[in-house]
Amino acid sequence: MTPLAEILRAQIACTGPLTLADYMTACLLHPEHGYYITRDPLGVSGDFTTAPEISQMFGELIGLCLAQSWRDQGAPSPFCLAELGPGRGTLMADILRATRAVPGFRDAARLHLVEASPALRAEQASSLSGHSPQWHDTLETLPSAPLFLVANEFFDALPIRQFQRDPKGWRERVVGLHGDALALGLVDPVPHAALDHRLQDTSPGQIVETCAPARAVSGEIAARIARNGGMALIVDYGDWRSRGDTFQALRNHAPVDPFDAPGTADLTAHVDFEQLSLAARPVGQSGLTAQGVFLERLGITARAQALARNLSGAALEQHIAAHRRLTHPAEMGSLFKAFALFSTGAPTPPGLDP
Repeated sequence: MTPLAEILRAQIACTGPLTLADYMTACLLHPEHGYYITRDPLGVSGDFTTAPEISQMFGELIGLCLAQSWRDQGAPSPFCLAELGPGRGTLMADILRATRAVPGFRDAARLHLVEASPALRAEQASSLSGHSPQWHDTLETLPSAPLFLVANEFFDALPIRQFQRDPKGWRERVVGLHGDALALGLVDPVPHAALDHRLQDTSPGQIVETCAPARAVSGEIAARIARNGGMALIVDYGDWRSRGDTFQALRNHAPVDPFDAPGTADLTAHVDFEQLSLAARPVGQSGLTAQGVFLERLGITARAQALARNLSGAALEQHIAAHRRLTHPAEMGSLFKAFALFSTGAPTPPGLDP
């Protein structure tokens, strides 16, 4: 049993079951035993691999999308170039490299990273040396300036709550004890006014997930864009509306029981993009676009062909596999979606549905 499991067992025994959101927060961000506090979770030696780690093409195209939106909004200078949850800094490094040829972009950019993990901050400092990044614990401390922001696989790690529909209302799924083991249970049914609109598209027994932190972050981003201009590009797995249990844990690139060995696995859930959209009114918004479609519109196949000219053997095979993994509907191409918030009246960012 992990040290965090002992702490959570004692807390539940003393004060009662935890919401799933409280459980996720403890597992991911506990100051001593939290998953993101104690390790670098990325890559082959970690527990999962994100799109920027698969191929440089992803970050290059994201960078050109941001730069075109910056130009479409009058090329403001200076501006805040920000990333939420930057991982090892790979995505931002690729963005900065791809935008070197965009006149004025790099000179106007002031780099800001929102990152909670000390281990990952150290990785980012190495990857982005020479670009003078500034780190923030939360979005709220970013400077007041035109904001051009990217969030790739950030929202999926924010803590969720789960509610199971019942004929008498909604029963929240909570984390309690079954003997000595951590396990999910259900509280008594109660009405939830915030879920009244979900009575139309659910039936008893079905599960709906909510994420208050995601709504808060989306609202804060939108408020900053409304005040100062800019664009936020969000890429994550999920769909327009939450339905079903999507809570999952990954360790060593494989699914595991999320209640076994808390603090040692990555915990995520699918993103409900409808809730991000509702929280972000009244700024401009794109439609929800499949990642594969988004990248193809930005020219990933032409870029892949150009890079392939200098490759052969195993390197070429890996390159072809990376292109497929990012774009094919059977891999990341359909599960992952791209969505943007932008200044009212500005053009929809390239690659996205209007």
